[in-house]
Amino acid sequence: MSSDSDTVDYELSDDDENVHHVWDNSLDPVVTVEPGEVVRFECRDALDGQVGPDSTAEDLATASFDPVHPLTGPVAVEGAEPGDVLAVELLDFEHKGWGFTGFMPGGMGLGLLPEDFPDAGLHIWDLEDDVAHFVNGIEVSLDMFPGIAGVAPAEDGEHDTLPPRDVGGNMDVKHMTAGSTAHFPVETDGALFSTADCHAAQGDGEVCVTGIEAPMFVTARFDVRTDMDIEQPQLETTGPFTPTGEDEPMYATTGIADDLMEATKKATRHMIDHLHDHRGLTRGEAYILCSAAVDLKISEVVDAPNWTVTAYLPESVFP
Repeated sequence: MSSDSDTVDYELSDDDENVHHVWDNSLDPVVTVEPGEVVRFECRDALDGQVGPDSTAEDLATASFDPVHPLTGPVAVEGAEPGDVLAVELLDFEHKGWGFTGFMPGGMGLGLLPEDFPDAGLHIWDLEDDVAHFVNGIEVSLDMFPGIAGVAPAEDGEHDTLPPRDVGGNMDVKHMTAGSTAHFPVETDGALFSTADCHAAQGDGEVCVTGIEAPMFVTARFDVRTDMDIEQPQLETTGPFTPTGEDEPMYATTGIADDLMEATKKATRHMIDHLHDHRGLTRGEAYILCSAAVDLKISEVVDAPNWTVTAYLPESVFP
C-alpha cells in the first residue's frame, strides 16, 4: 500500500534531524501541525540498520541495544494540552520489501523463552509480493502497524523506549493497522507524538522479542479531542483479528498454570513442540514463527488457582 501524496501535509524522512532515541518532553518538535493535518513518517527498523537483508544470526547476536528504537518525530499538534486526548488516525503503511524476525542469545534475558534458546536465531523475510515468506513454503499475511506510537510523558528527563507507559510507546498492539484510530492521553503541550518499530506482521505476544521488523512509511492524521478523558491509550480498530481477516481454521495449544506468565510460556512451548514434531520446523524456526503469526489469548482468569492461556496458529500459513 502507498499513500496518496496529495493528501500528505508534511513528510518526515528518517534523516538524523528527524530521529531521536528517548522519550523526553524537552525535545523540540521537528514540525508543528494543525488538527486535521496528515504526516508521512519514514521509520527505520527497530535496530537502526544493524540488521539488513544479508545479515546472519551472529549480526543479531552482536547488535547493540544502546540505544534501541530510532523514533521519527516528535510532531507537535497545535492546541493539544495536558488533559486532552490526541487522536491519531492511521491511514497507510508502506514497507521497503524486507523484514527480519529473530531472537537474541538467551543470556540477554530477552523474549518469552530465553532459557530455552541459548543461541541467537534470525530469519530475513522477503515481503515483495505483500506476503512474508518463511521456510518450507510457509507464508504469513502482512498486516502492517507501528510497534511504537506515543506522546511525550509529563515526567521530565529521558525515558527508555523499551517499556510501554501511560502515554503509549512500545505497545506492540498488532491491531493498530491502517484504518485504526489510536487515542493517547496528552501530558505535555503539543503532545509531541513519535512513531517507530514498524512491523509487517506479528503474533499477539511477539514472543521471541521481534515481530516482522521492517523499515516502513507510516501516514497518519492528527486531531485533538477535548471531549475524552483517558488514563492510558485506547483504540478503535477493525483488526484484522485473524490473519486472513475472516474466521479460519486454527491449531491451538493451551498453557495452564497458577501464574499467567507461566501459562503463557507453557502455551508457547507446546506450540513450538507441535511445529517441531508435526510441521518439520527446527525449534528456533518454530519460535520465530510463533512471534510472527501465533496469537496468545487469555482464555480464563476466574477458575482459581489456575489460569488458561491459549496459543492459536492459523492453518492458512502452510502451503
